[in-house]
Amino acid sequence: MLKKLFSSSIRVDVLALLLNNPDDKFYVREIAKLLQKNPSGIKRELDNLEQIGIINSERVLNFKYFKVNKKSPLYTDLRRLVLTSLGLKGSLQAVLKGAGTKSAFIYGPYASDDQVKTVDLMIIGTKNQLTDEFRDLERHFSCTLTWIEMEEAEYKERRREREPQLVSILSEKRIPLIGRV
Repeated sequence: MLKKLFSSSIRVDVLALLLNNPDDKFYVREIAKLLQKNPSGIKRELDNLEQIGIINSERVLNFKYFKVNKKSPLYTDLRRLVLTSLGLKGSLQAVLKGAGTKSAFIYGPYASDDQVKTVDLMIIGTKNQLTDEFRDLERHFSCTLTWIEMEEAEYKERRREREPQLVSILSEKRIPLIGRV
């Protein structure tokens, strides 16, 4: 829906990333890597969004960082539109990409029935705390998010040792969000 509403799929992806991570700032190549898009296209869309006033930029040393402008009159409506059109899965993916997560998936009852209001997540290799972003998603989607976070090395070790809880989680139906497990 959003890709038809907006003229550029890159713009939609950039907006989704920035609006789902409103307290974070990103530089062009970082966004390009997270979204797996060409940096020149990303830069063009960032400049367009900055001109409109939806995002702000700030120069730190040799990097120009971009962040969503929370004072923009369009901020609340755009954030709601992006969250609604992406759905829970898409919103989780955007938040997790912004956090630099290596891999993540949904497991448990929600993976089999999306009417369940508790969503269990396994998150591997995240650099940032995600509590605030997850609380926003919980409010918007009227659900409860529970998550297990671990570093990639810890995950590999626990998997190698066949830890019972992890084996149980991996044997259940899963919805992949980012990366491979």
